[in-house]
Amino acid sequence: MKKLVINGGKKLSGKVSISGAKNSTVALIPAAILADSPVTLEGVPNIADVYSLIEILNEMNVHTEFNGSTLHIDPTEMVSIPMPSGKINSLRASYYFMGALLAKFGQGVVGLPGGCDLGPRPIDQHLKGFRALGAHVDNKMGAMHFDAGEEGLTGTSVYFDVVSIGATINVMFAATRAKGVTIIENAAREPEIIDVATLLNKMGAKIRGAGTDTLRITGVEELHGVSHTVIPDRIEAGTYLSIAAAMGEDVLVENVIVEHIDSLVAKFKEMGVPMEIGEDSIRITSHDGNLNPVSIKTQPYPGFATDLQQPVTPLLLMANGESSITDTIYPKRVNHIPELQRMGANARVESDMILLKGGQKMTGAQVEASDLRAGAALVNAALIAEGETVITGVGNILRGYANSVEKLSETGADIKMVENEQ
Repeated sequence: MKKLVINGGKKLSGKVSISGAKNSTVALIPAAILADSPVTLEGVPNIADVYSLIEILNEMNVHTEFNGSTLHIDPTEMVSIPMPSGKINSLRASYYFMGALLAKFGQGVVGLPGGCDLGPRPIDQHLKGFRALGAHVDNKMGAMHFDAGEEGLTGTSVYFDVVSIGATINVMFAATRAKGVTIIENAAREPEIIDVATLLNKMGAKIRGAGTDTLRITGVEELHGVSHTVIPDRIEAGTYLSIAAAMGEDVLVENVIVEHIDSLVAKFKEMGVPMEIGEDSIRITSHDGNLNPVSIKTQPYPGFATDLQQPVTPLLLMANGESSITDTIYPKRVNHIPELQRMGANARVESDMILLKGGQKMTGAQVEASDLRAGAALVNAALIAEGETVITGVGNILRGYANSVEKLSETGADIKMVENEQ
C-alpha cells in the first residue's frame, strides 16, 4: 500500500495546471457508449476512477485506448452483459451505466455502486425517473435490474424531489433515446451537467436547458461518435487554490473557469486572501497572517460545493477567530475532523456543524485519508503543519487528483509517495 510523506511549513511558489473534471469525466465515459461509432475525449484526468471505468467498458467489449489525457472509446462491438458485482460495486459513478444501458439496449443489470462513504446517498430519484419513462426496475440481491419492455421508453415529465446531479445525468441518458419529449424539472445545474449535455448534443441528441433547473429532451433514434474536450476540474482548482491561500508565496493556478468557483472566490475575498484573477487563471500571493474567519454553508451549484468544504478546512484553521462549516448536502461529511485533531487542530463537530478555531499551530502526525476530499484536506493540513506527516489511505486521493505529487513538488512542496512496507 502507498502512503504520502509530507514535510510541512514550506512556502510554495510556481504554477499548477488544472486537469479535466473528474465529475464530468465519470459521466462522459458512460455517455460515450450511447454512440454507434467511436468517441474521443480530450483532457481526461489521469486518475484511478478513469481506469476503473475503462475496465468496466472492456468487460462489455468496448475497445479503449488511453494515453493519460486522450481516451478513445469504440462501442461498435459492445455487448450488454450483467454486471451485478466486481468493479461496478467499488465506484460511485458506475451508476451512470444504468441510464446508458437502459437507453442503448433497453435493459441492463448493474450492481449498486460504492465510492466514498459520505453517509446515505440514495438512488431513489434515479429510479423514479426511469420508472416514469416506462422502465421496470427491480432490486434483486443487491443489483438493479432494468427493462424498458417491448414498448421501449416513452418521454414524460419528471420532477425530482431533491436536486441530484447523478439522477439528472442518468435520466438524461435514458431520455435521449426515449420516444417523444421528456421534461426534467428541479434538475441539477452544475457545470458538469452542461458538459455532458454538450457531448450528447454533439452526438446528435436534442437536449435544451442544460445549466437551468428545467431540461427538455427530445428523443432520437441514434447517436454518433464525436471528439470532445472535458471542462477543467473546478474541485481540483478549488483544492489547489486552498493550498495556495494557506501556504503560497506566489502560486498561479491555470486552466480554471473562474465562474465555476465564484462561491469559493467570494469566501477567499471575505477572508482577505490576496488574489489576482485572470481570464483562465488565479494568482495567489502571500498573506500577512491576518485572515478573517468565515461561515460556509454548502449548497447545490452555484452555491459553495460540498466537495470543497473538506479541502478548504485547513485554511480556515489559519484565520483569526472561529469559522464554521455547515454541509447541507452531506451533513456527515466530517471524517477529516478527527484526523485534523491528531495534528493539533482546534476543530470539532456540533450538531452537523464543523467549528474551527484558528491560531493553533498544527504539527505532523500519522493520519488516514478516509475518502477522496478528506485526503485533499489532510494534504493541505500537512503542508501547513510543522514537521512530518504520513498519510495512509492514499488510494482515495488517487481516485480524483491527477499527478498530485508532481504538481505540488513543482511548487516547492516536500512531498513524496512511498510504498508502505506493511
